[in-house]
Amino acid sequence: MSRRSPYLLASAIALAVVAGAAAGEPPPARPWMDAALSPDARAALVVQAMTPDEKFQLITARYGSGSDGRPMPDGALGSAGFVPALARLGLPALQETDAGLGVARPLNAHSSDGATALPSGLATAASWDPAVAEAGGAMIGLEAHRKGFNVLLAGGVNLLRDPRNGRNFEYAGEDPLLAGIMAGHAVRGVQSQHVVSTLKHYAVNDLETGRNTMNAKLDPVAARESDLRAFEIALGIGEPGSVMCAYNRVNGTYACENEWLLDQVLKRDWGFKGFVMSDWGAVHSAAKSALAGLDQESAGETFDPQVYFDGPLREAVAAGEVPQARLDDMVQRILRSLFAVGAIDHPAGPAPIDYAADAKVAQDAAEAGAVLLRNEGGLLPLAGTLKSVAVIGAHADKGVLAGGGSSAVTAPGGNPVVGLAPTAWPGPVKYHPSAPLAAIARRVGGNARYASGADIAAAAELAASSEVAVVFVQQWAAESFDRPGMALDGNQDALVAAVAKANPRTVVVLENNGPVAMPWLAQTAAVLEAWYPGNAGGEAIARLLFGEVDPSGRLPLSWPRDESQLPRPAIAGAGLAEIGLPPQGKPADTVDYDIEGADVGYRWFQRRGEKPLFPFGYGLGYTTFGYGPLAVATDATGAVTASFTVTNTGRRAGADVPQLYARLPGEAASRLVGWQKVALQPGETKRIRLALPAVRFARYDERDHGWRVAAGACHLLLGHSSAQIEQQAKLRLPGVFPAGMQR
Repeated sequence: MSRRSPYLLASAIALAVVAGAAAGEPPPARPWMDAALSPDARAALVVQAMTPDEKFQLITARYGSGSDGRPMPDGALGSAGFVPALARLGLPALQETDAGLGVARPLNAHSSDGATALPSGLATAASWDPAVAEAGGAMIGLEAHRKGFNVLLAGGVNLLRDPRNGRNFEYAGEDPLLAGIMAGHAVRGVQSQHVVSTLKHYAVNDLETGRNTMNAKLDPVAARESDLRAFEIALGIGEPGSVMCAYNRVNGTYACENEWLLDQVLKRDWGFKGFVMSDWGAVHSAAKSALAGLDQESAGETFDPQVYFDGPLREAVAAGEVPQARLDDMVQRILRSLFAVGAIDHPAGPAPIDYAADAKVAQDAAEAGAVLLRNEGGLLPLAGTLKSVAVIGAHADKGVLAGGGSSAVTAPGGNPVVGLAPTAWPGPVKYHPSAPLAAIARRVGGNARYASGADIAAAAELAASSEVAVVFVQQWAAESFDRPGMALDGNQDALVAAVAKANPRTVVVLENNGPVAMPWLAQTAAVLEAWYPGNAGGEAIARLLFGEVDPSGRLPLSWPRDESQLPRPAIAGAGLAEIGLPPQGKPADTVDYDIEGADVGYRWFQRRGEKPLFPFGYGLGYTTFGYGPLAVATDATGAVTASFTVTNTGRRAGADVPQLYARLPGEAASRLVGWQKVALQPGETKRIRLALPAVRFARYDERDHGWRVAAGACHLLLGHSSAQIEQQAKLRLPGVFPAGMQR
């Protein structure tokens, strides 16, 4: 593989384009506006025409909102990042907004129309349906474009290594294949609307405690096979215009000045053509960061000790410490991404938004991603003929909970539950005004009564006098802190236990960041994992409870029985005093991810021979499915084809997610290699054929700097989850080196 530095290409492309134009007719005044040219050529033409000041303007995004006595920059929309328009060149401003789950910033500082919030990233991942992820991304992208934004800070793909990570709800679970595919399709959806999407937070940003200084220790090969693999897959599918480097250090070096991460892996090995932007407050140097591969500093005047990519970088370029070609490459990459997605040819600007249609996208995602964890005696689905339903807890009379931090979206209609701690960062705590109580009441002729749960005795009394009790429990989580444990806050465990004792027909609905302790599980009849269910969450939950839609979500994570099963039973310094979880001790300087290495989640449990409470891939429905014999074939390239039948053996229509795992030679744990979501009518059978690229059976070979499939026997496993295997087949893999970036 050539080691030619990629930033030298910008000047070469520009010279070629200029030479070609000189041989023909004189170019127009702004030749880069010719849409027939490639994004690379158009960007190169702009770079050639730019002044030094214009170049430095483009690589230093400012904070797009007023703060600390600074006014909002002229032309900004009250957003996370802003680069003024280059009017002389005909280029629009960069308007960058947080948008992992919806547009988290308004059209302007005085706008109150809100935006549509998707359910949490874990809910989308739990759908196991790339089309759901892409539709959600497209919805957010279109709303952003019509609010005037052209860069979205979306595409979260950090792996779930710990259920207590406060930001898990933004991500896509523990498996790199599932997370990478789902995040990649979300990014593709965003960029289909002429909006640049990031992929974040690169890399190994798997805890929030001490995130600004924490050192993530992880063997480079294990990183390639886990966290980085998720990024690589998402990059190949979504082709994001930008990758956001993380706060933390990786093996001793800050991510935003880590040459191995940014230049070697991302730009050289993976061929990334877009630009690397920093997270807000993640830059620590000028020359070192630029030479390592950072292309744009984000809001340095507000979040960094100084604006490194202005005065300090100008001095480094003037002194020859940073080559001019590297500066031009930084600018080239930003411009190329804007041209590639059509952000310049189709500029963002105010336009009408169909919030009702967008809410339906969010509702579809919530319904597809909800996971039915328990359903004893077939209590669910509920009948519309019920004469009395008790609805208890979690402000279910007002709305549904959302996660906190920069991704929090204010829905149309505002926040129906205000004043909850913390009211300042990483709050305020937000709910979306889609009340489960009202949605349930509509289905039982108004025969639904509510108790807040603050008075446990009163809630139990209401449950005892009702045919069915539906208890909502919640766990708020947010960016910048982790929870010290998996327990629910307050008296919620006691509430569920009391209600279940009063009425054995008790359903628990979870609104949460991820796995929680459930000491009352055996006492309840049914448990529905609704995650943070988004803009239309109340309606989606009711439709699921009453069987108007079949629960078809499958867990994108392993659900531990308790913290003792985790690679790190305790997180030093975790907690947030404002919500009654005072941190115990200081954050660790280094977090050792080599404990589990690439064996994240279900692979950790399999390696140790332990059983989680619920396995990765698990989920119930209102019908059942059976699988026919598994047939497999392997070609000379190492690609595997698997085929089998899926039959709906129940009496209701529903959707299943048959999952394929491989147990490779010499490995103690299996790995996910493929799946397909399939909807079937009662008694219907479909044949599924999955083409599995060879790279899914490969290990990373550090010596040969690439993926390698080891020759030998492999078992392909077909099941309903990582722990419930129904069919298996043996095949022999050829020893091959899969070429290129394959998924």
